[in-house]
Amino acid sequence: MSAPLSFVPFLPLLLSPFLTAQDTRTVAEPVVPAVCATLDAQLQPSGHTLAEADESRLDTARIQSALDKCGSGHAVLLRTHGTANAFLSGPLQLRQGVTLIVDKGATLFASRDPAVFATAPGSCGLVNQSGRGCNPLISADHISGAGVMGDGVIDGRGGETLLGSKTTWWDLAEQARTGGRQQVPRIIVTDYADNFTLYRITLKNSPNFHVVYNHGDGFTVWGLKIDTPKRLARNTDGVDPGQGSKNITITRSFIRTGDDNVAIKGGPGGVTNMTVSHNHFYWGHGMSIGSETDGGVSAIRVFDLSLDGPDNAIRIKSNGSRGGLTHDVLYDDVCIRDSPNPITLETGYTSAGTLKGNSPPTMRDITLHNVRVSGGGKISFNGYDQTHRIAATLDGVLLTDAAAYTYSLHHADIHLGPGPTNLQFPAGEDSTVQGTPSTGIPASCTDKFVPFP
Repeated sequence: MSAPLSFVPFLPLLLSPFLTAQDTRTVAEPVVPAVCATLDAQLQPSGHTLAEADESRLDTARIQSALDKCGSGHAVLLRTHGTANAFLSGPLQLRQGVTLIVDKGATLFASRDPAVFATAPGSCGLVNQSGRGCNPLISADHISGAGVMGDGVIDGRGGETLLGSKTTWWDLAEQARTGGRQQVPRIIVTDYADNFTLYRITLKNSPNFHVVYNHGDGFTVWGLKIDTPKRLARNTDGVDPGQGSKNITITRSFIRTGDDNVAIKGGPGGVTNMTVSHNHFYWGHGMSIGSETDGGVSAIRVFDLSLDGPDNAIRIKSNGSRGGLTHDVLYDDVCIRDSPNPITLETGYTSAGTLKGNSPPTMRDITLHNVRVSGGGKISFNGYDQTHRIAATLDGVLLTDAAAYTYSLHHADIHLGPGPTNLQFPAGEDSTVQGTPSTGIPASCTDKFVPFP
């Protein structure tokens, strides 16, 4: 039997003087629980997926039985066995204080059968108008102290054809562009799951969002890897905390995906006290807040982040139908390169909801400190109207090359300094810019941009 995980010494997250409001917990590297049950793999992949003959050999029942019998504070281990290294499952429910570990070399594959995930007969694997027709692969509901860990892989198989069909989960997302809602599963969804942990696991190819965390107090993501294609993987957000969640830390993780790398969903109940630290994002739609901000978003600290080639990098997005107050947000020590939209604060987000409505967004007390940008692109600070504005401080925000940059400025109040900031804002609509652009020597980003592991 191989050891579930190796251990390294851990220390609490170190903070700069700017980072005073954030996750209120003292967050240290997670500890892997003792194993209560070990399950051996019985399937062997054919290439990067399973053979057609194995698609009916579900491991759901035996994994769920082990989770049900495991006591709080313990873990169920999925491990390789000889040449067998794969598990196949439909929906799984985590239990109070129980962790699922996928060991190094093992892969937990999601079933390609929509009927397995359906919340009602015929509800999953199609495009319709409303409701949620598919259960997630892994759920944590009204429990605490649960988690998913391990150096193995969980593969949602979003790009593979559904059983009995020529359509993939991601094809359904593309079909939904013209109207309707794709009924597809997510990999991990938690609801009222306090003190939930993701540690060192790799998630890939989710049919929809990879991780959703709602209504919880205490969420630690440490050493997560998300690896999903850049194109044709619509709505595959990486990690989405939202709706009444607080005390969240996402750290030391590597994320590339087809939509937002991280999206803070400030819907009903809002999101507060969150730290995003020491991370590397690659392709995707960036470090995002929104588009839901109607419940409020506050006390957010993002520091030591690289964004390498995303469609958007630093991004706060909302609109008049789902907006609210976003404030007390700090981005510190951030390196951005080759993004068409390196800095975007936008209240006219068009992909969800209506532009005008009864819930207009306001963004204030937004600070960008020691942010370095290269590769050109569009920088936007677009408030909603004269009353619902954007107020931001740019302190040490430097464009580090001679690439072409453009600007969009509406209903915004920008303060430059005290650190050198060389953005050249034009006169914007109903906008003010205080301070004078100045040059400085940016800190190096060389060590920030590292290959995806």
